[in-house]
Amino acid sequence: MQTPVNPFKQALADKRAQIGLWVGLADHYTTEICAGAGFDWLLLDGEHSPNDLRTLLQQAQVVAAYPASHAIARVPMGHGNVGQMLLKQYLDLGLQTLLVPMVDTADQARNIVRDMRYPPDGVRGMGGARGSRWGRYPNYAKEANEQICLLVQAESQLALDNIEAIAAVDGVHGIFIGPADLSASLGYAGNSGHPEVQKVIDETIKRIVNTGKAAGILTPDEALARHYLELGATFVAVGLDNNLLARATTALAAKFKSGVTLTSQQGKTY
Repeated sequence: MQTPVNPFKQALADKRAQIGLWVGLADHYTTEICAGAGFDWLLLDGEHSPNDLRTLLQQAQVVAAYPASHAIARVPMGHGNVGQMLLKQYLDLGLQTLLVPMVDTADQARNIVRDMRYPPDGVRGMGGARGSRWGRYPNYAKEANEQICLLVQAESQLALDNIEAIAAVDGVHGIFIGPADLSASLGYAGNSGHPEVQKVIDETIKRIVNTGKAAGILTPDEALARHYLELGATFVAVGLDNNLLARATTALAAKFKSGVTLTSQQGKTY
């Protein structure tokens, strides 16, 4: 059996837009509903959702039954403190694409690349477990590095200052702009829609695209999502499962009960 080709990584290399959905309900049953919807990728959130290795594994397994969708997992830590063990465990689950939050410098990005790759290109520990299908992919140790895709999140002014340097790191395949944390870093906490924040986001997407690397972002606002795609963003998440559920249930209750309104929290993006 051959180590599977990473279709998401290939799509980014071909500069084909990939439309995704944020999956934060931390349950394989709801994840399967999302997997059947037709999105190109699903982000399994290990940072702001109550996921652990077993729940991520279950979700990755159900997504695998829907070849049109690719499972991406976000690790819970950034700022260069992710650590070899955590990255190794995520990759050993068979996940090929990881999103790492709060990456501010090129040195941090280089350390993450090193931790995700087998020697001689990195320091990832051998023993691929489900990643190698328990040895049934006989060349996994030699082929895994080529199929790994690393996405890093730019979520601070420092990261913006270092965008070109981060993008220049070999092994970084895309830079994802985190609107909520970025807005806080810029002095507009809780207001990612502020004109100044949006101006910075537009400029940053263009800067990332000009480096030749893929730019990504999340927004449930259809007009904004289309705008980002027009600017050249390649991987764009256009909704969140918890947000969709919160909005739909509140809207339904409001049809029958007075005093029920949609809160701003239900429109939050991060």
